[in-house]
Amino acid sequence: MPFTLPELPYPENALEPSIDAKTMNIHRTKHHQAYVDNLNKALDGQAAYATWTLDQICEQLGSIPETIRGAIRNNGGGHWNHSMFWLLMAPKGQGGAPSAELSAAIDSAFGSMDAFKKSLAEAGMKRFGSGWAWLIVKNGGALAITSTPNQDNPLMKGFVDVVGTPILGIDVWEHAYYLNYQNRRADYLGAWWDVVNWNEVNRRFAAAKQ
Repeated sequence: MPFTLPELPYPENALEPSIDAKTMNIHRTKHHQAYVDNLNKALDGQAAYATWTLDQICEQLGSIPETIRGAIRNNGGGHWNHSMFWLLMAPKGQGGAPSAELSAAIDSAFGSMDAFKKSLAEAGMKRFGSGWAWLIVKNGGALAITSTPNQDNPLMKGFVDVVGTPILGIDVWEHAYYLNYQNRRADYLGAWWDVVNWNEVNRRFAAAKQ
C-alpha cells in the first residue's frame, strides 16, 4: 500500500503560541505531504520494497539500489522524521513529564535536565542549514545527542555519524519555524519545550531499552 500522510492527534492551533496554526498546516499538508508523494513515486514499480515499513527503509537504506536510493533516503527520511515529530508534541500542559527512569538516564548522561536541554539546543543551533537534533538510545542503552542534515535520521546506519534509536527529535528546517520566529532559531528551540509530549518520549525510551 502507498504511504499516506498521518493525521495530527490535536488541532492545528493546539500548540500555539509555541508553534502557530499556519506553520503547522503548511509544514504538514505541504512539506510532509510532498515527502509522502515523492516517496511513493520513488517506490512505484519497485516490487522488492513494496512491503517495507518506514523503519526498514531507514535501517536498510544501504541495500536499496543507488539509482533510487537518494530519492528514498530524502523522502523516506522526511516521512519518518515528520511522522515521529507530530507525536512528540502535545498542547501545553498535556504532555506529561519525563518518567523517573528517563530522568535518571538524562541525569546520568548529561548531568541534569537543564544541561540536556542546553546540549540539544546547541546541537540544533550548530546544525548548519537544514536538519534535525536528536536524543537517541545507542546500542547498549546509553543516551546520546546527535544531529543530522536534511532528512537523515539516526536509524540510517552507514549514512550518519551516530547511530541509535531516536526517542526525541526536533526539526530545525526553517519551514518548521520561520513564519513565527523568522531567523530566531534559538527562540523556537526554547519555546518548543513547552509542547513536548513527554508521555510519547517515555514510551519510546522504554521500548528502545527492551
